[in-house]
Amino acid sequence: MITKETIQENLTNCLDDTSFLNVPGFRRDKVRDTYDLGDSLILITTDRQSAFDRVLANIPFKGQVLNQLSAFWFEHTSDIVSNHVINIPDPNVTIGKKCKVFPVEFVVRAYLTGSTDTSAWVQYSQGIRDLCGNILPDGMKRNQKFEEPILTPSKKSAAHDESISAAQIVEEGLIDQETWEHLRKIAFSLFARGTEIAARNGLILVDTKYEFGIDDKGEILLIDEIHTPDSSRYWMQETYESRLAEGKEPENIDKEFLRLWFREHCDPYKDKILPAAPDDLVIELSHRYIRLYEMITGKEFSVDSTHSIKDRLKKNLHAYLF
Repeated sequence: MITKETIQENLTNCLDDTSFLNVPGFRRDKVRDTYDLGDSLILITTDRQSAFDRVLANIPFKGQVLNQLSAFWFEHTSDIVSNHVINIPDPNVTIGKKCKVFPVEFVVRAYLTGSTDTSAWVQYSQGIRDLCGNILPDGMKRNQKFEEPILTPSKKSAAHDESISAAQIVEEGLIDQETWEHLRKIAFSLFARGTEIAARNGLILVDTKYEFGIDDKGEILLIDEIHTPDSSRYWMQETYESRLAEGKEPENIDKEFLRLWFREHCDPYKDKILPAAPDDLVIELSHRYIRLYEMITGKEFSVDSTHSIKDRLKKNLHAYLF
């Protein structure tokens, strides 16, 4: 079992860079490092923690949690839509099929919440009632459940994703109408499956985002990640109603509390230099991620301590790198 003491011992042993692999076709995103193999991609999930369109900290074991949790969800949703997974040769690595990515993120929300500029609650609190074509009633409270989940797409951008409606997506030619309707149905089916499995394990899947691509045979694939604490919000089911009635924030088990800390101590969108995340928050976030993995999968989270992360990656990726 991974204790908080173990996490503390690994604060300086995070995977924050993989350029040591010295492989062509390298691209560094906020969380993942990608290597282009031609018809497939090496996707390495690092321990970098991002929010507000920037990296906030390094979180021990986070990359492994995200990669292995995505693997669980890809397997448990493959009857709904095919996915890009070819192989998972390392706890932090997925070998994925290369495809043409749709330039839209499918953000499904079941609750009025959030702390980023594009979140439902921040927009609603500013008086906005039309969220990407979804008309919300007046008088809703923070963290209140919608009557039905809503889809609030965002247009992918290198700098800052932009909220967009379904009508705009079709008008701008980002996705044709027929394909949009198909992807929309898939997104809601994935969310329903995620909600069902989360509920069985004492969790509320609050909101999430999906990304899709199309391969060279024209098949639509679910890509990137699915239902991880980076791409999703999770609340504890048992305490949600009582905390809502008391006007308290739901008991979360994702990165929202770290977002809130940065909101309280700086302007994470505008400040050039951000304060360092306190060690206790970093340890707590790692612990929550591991707990979420164990709650959803029913498996104990384990780490290969026989090799350093770098040595393990070199060993497990040898067949793909040389």
